[in-house]
Amino acid sequence: MNDPRIEDLDIDQLPMRCQQLVTQGGRLDFAYAWFPNQDTDPELRYIVHPAPSQPLHIWRCRPGQASIPSLADIAPLASWYEREMSDLCGLHFRGQAHTQPLVFLPGATVTAPPLSLASAEPLLRYKPVAYELPHIGGPDREDIQVLPFGPVRADVVESAQFVFFYIGEAILHYHAQLFFKHRGMEKRFEGRPSDLGVVLAERVSGVGSAAHALAYSQAIEAAAGCVVPPRAQALRVILAELERLYNHLHYLGHLCHTTTLKVGEAQGKYLEELAKQINARVAGDRLLRNLLCPGGLRRNLQLEGLTFDLQKLQDRFAPYARMLETSTPHLDRLITTGLLTRQAAIDQGATGPIERASGINRDLRRDHPYAGYASLLVGATVKEAGDAHARQQVRITEIENSFGLIEQVMNTLPSGPTHVPCTPLPGSEGLGWAESPRGSLYYAVHIGGDGRLARVKIKSPSFSNWRVFPFTVHDSNMMDYAINEASFGLTTAGCDR
Repeated sequence: MNDPRIEDLDIDQLPMRCQQLVTQGGRLDFAYAWFPNQDTDPELRYIVHPAPSQPLHIWRCRPGQASIPSLADIAPLASWYEREMSDLCGLHFRGQAHTQPLVFLPGATVTAPPLSLASAEPLLRYKPVAYELPHIGGPDREDIQVLPFGPVRADVVESAQFVFFYIGEAILHYHAQLFFKHRGMEKRFEGRPSDLGVVLAERVSGVGSAAHALAYSQAIEAAAGCVVPPRAQALRVILAELERLYNHLHYLGHLCHTTTLKVGEAQGKYLEELAKQINARVAGDRLLRNLLCPGGLRRNLQLEGLTFDLQKLQDRFAPYARMLETSTPHLDRLITTGLLTRQAAIDQGATGPIERASGINRDLRRDHPYAGYASLLVGATVKEAGDAHARQQVRITEIENSFGLIEQVMNTLPSGPTHVPCTPLPGSEGLGWAESPRGSLYYAVHIGGDGRLARVKIKSPSFSNWRVFPFTVHDSNMMDYAINEASFGLTTAGCDR
């Protein structure tokens, strides 16, 4: 992994530098704040992506008591990060267009920002408030119906409330209210030993356990300056691609469920089960937990028979993929549904298969290689249409590529140890990343003077893609909503950290 370059900026330089970044085709990936110690003001970090294959940059700002300029007019995706910093750290951004809380539900108030260094534990109070209809031109307001759906939904779907403003089947406006079960995961890391943090990381989002553990471990390794053995780097690729396989197979089965292609649903979820059984044989855990750690892996993988098992799974997947791409009723429901333009994907911060389905060729495995990806050929999975069908096509191609990547690793797997000691020095910091099944995942860690975790920031892909999703719902219709949501492959846990 290439270490990002840290650059100190005055707070008033931010708008100019952000404008230069966007003009030159770069992108603000995420932003966060933290308090280095009891006697200092907050410190802001902006992680920026100048262009594919160029090293990541970190802008470091210490605003003191100065007002912080909002960057949302220049880079719209900054809006959620600024609102998150306002809620959790008590910061104020001047010129911020959307000042309503993001993490706290409407009507909620807190006695102190949860991530500040307040001496007393913050208390949360709540008073229900009525929905406010946004300004919508055209139809008479009395013709507009309001449908609050959730937060308790059927089956095992995670808690979220979706408010639809609609006439007939036409959706005029849509608001997704998340964070009903915000767990304060970033706060839970504080004061923990760095080797224990990986246990928390694996539980941020269950279906992304390996990716979270990998990104966290690499952040700790960056802080410690330790070099992971080549065999462990290669085995990390196998684990990451096994996680991608079962996630994408589940995605395809669930997407078929929403289009009522029942045979496709059954076959997709059956293939997902076969993939999880492979995980259990190789790693001892269907969700690939309790293996990754700072310094490498806790133990070796059981690789005997893996090539044979994956070939059988690949042989079953090939006709399934052909069926999905030739089933007319299924395709009729996907094509032109949930259109996300390339510009909207850039502006609002789409990531992973979502951005690649809208024509944006970004992939951390290739652009900023980590683990053993630098020596592997990572195939491109870019489509241009930006609709639900393109998002299905991207995942089908990524499944095929995952089989190929694991085969590449198995053919060149080095021998040797799988772990080295990894203890970060007091006062150090590190940034780690991974291309999870849902997109770019980052962990930024800061180590306190006592050698324990002082701050852990998680930038999860679902946090980015939930922000993007409503832009595909406005001006769509109620009949396509479930298909559109399924085509994004979102998780609420990945957002409600």
